[in-house]
Amino acid sequence: METVQFIHSIWAYLVLLVLVLATFNALIKFFGDKEFDAKDFRISLFALITMHIQLLIGIILYFTKDYFSVIEQVGGMGEVMKNSGLRKLIIEHPFAMIIAVALVTIGYSKHKKKLTSKPKFKLLAIFYTLALACVLYMIPWNLWF
Repeated sequence: METVQFIHSIWAYLVLLVLVLATFNALIKFFGDKEFDAKDFRISLFALITMHIQLLIGIILYFTKDYFSVIEQVGGMGEVMKNSGLRKLIIEHPFAMIIAVALVTIGYSKHKKKLTSKPKFKLLAIFYTLALACVLYMIPWNLWF
């Protein structure tokens, strides 16, 4: 379990770095009226892949930590919802990260259907920025540093 936690924590740095890179790449190229090329495709794809791997690691971690026992020990979901630390760890963080992965996936999927550069970058910029905001808001910063 500690190994999965360590991998999840270390991989999160890579996810954050790649997501920031992909988001800023899309924003800069959108506002700069640049052409969409293979490098842009790879950057956005790498952000998608790293996010999905992190999601899988997170799901494994969620079930190996056995949060269901924690919920039972504290007296049920009502008590978890009253405790801000537990609520963030057990409910809010996983839910927000699933939303972030969904946003990246939607943005990536939609951009592939566009034929010109400007709409491609626009979709990537919108969805990746929303995902990045979600990730930054829900990172447990107190555990990172």
